[in-house]
Amino acid sequence: MIDQHNLEELQAAVTETTDVEVDYLEPVYRELGVILNDQVRQRFEDVKTFHHSVVRNRRRFLEEEIAELTERLQSRRAERARLGEDQARLLRDLAEGGALEALTALQTALGREEAALQALRHRFEAAQTLEASARQITAKSVELQQAVDTDLQERRRQTDEAILLFSHYAQRLYGEGREAYLAIEAGRNSLTITPRIDSDGSRGISNMVIFCFDLTLAVLAHRHGRGPDFLIHDSQLYDGVDDRQVAAALKLAAEVTAEENLQYIVTINTDSLGMAAQRGFDPESYIRSPRLTDEHETGGLFGFRFKTAGRK
Repeated sequence: MIDQHNLEELQAAVTETTDVEVDYLEPVYRELGVILNDQVRQRFEDVKTFHHSVVRNRRRFLEEEIAELTERLQSRRAERARLGEDQARLLRDLAEGGALEALTALQTALGREEAALQALRHRFEAAQTLEASARQITAKSVELQQAVDTDLQERRRQTDEAILLFSHYAQRLYGEGREAYLAIEAGRNSLTITPRIDSDGSRGISNMVIFCFDLTLAVLAHRHGRGPDFLIHDSQLYDGVDDRQVAAALKLAAEVTAEENLQYIVTINTDSLGMAAQRGFDPESYIRSPRLTDEHETGGLFGFRFKTAGRK
């Protein structure tokens, strides 16, 4: 049964082992306005030749395995037929001697006991494997945690920069008396980064933690050439945030992005923006008013056209 299963898998693998067509690549690049030079074409041909060789070798290997399994199955079928004849002969001899019924009962009892023994062996082996795997997983987890911790020590300058930036932004929002930190640690399952601003656990404070963390990551990524030159927030980030903190956050974002040559984009409700303006933030120079063009045949918004009595 195992050999037959393996044979079916090998035959399926031979069917799936095909060459990959790449003739469409050059026309696609040509449509994109990219002309491939001879060196690139030669590189494609080299890769294609190598792939053909790999596919050919794999198919030959699979065919050899299939032939070996087929021969083995045929040999076992012949042996099974011979053993079946021997069994039939022995049963006839037993039937003639009157012991066939007793033999059948004993065989049935033996089969039950052997099945129970085999089940116990499987359970014992599974328990041993599970215990060994658990020990290996624990050891590997400790090893990986140590590797992450070592890596963090080697990157201490980068992590310190992130911690200082986060703390600086949080204190600009809430004042220098508010404790804020960014904990970066090697956890048991992954790298653990915990931003926190000392508070009563309200939703507004939690949202400003996200704001400071996002702003820190955006600045660091842009400084070191690993991220875009913009940061986008949805209005939901400012839900439940005190008016003073909304104004302070928008002002901080404007100042930091100007210093770091970044762009801050936020969709915010007009009432929230109005209350922020009353708290000292002047939004006029930053507002980008949307313009709907669905009154024209070619116009619309995100592919949709609207029919309204009036527009603002």
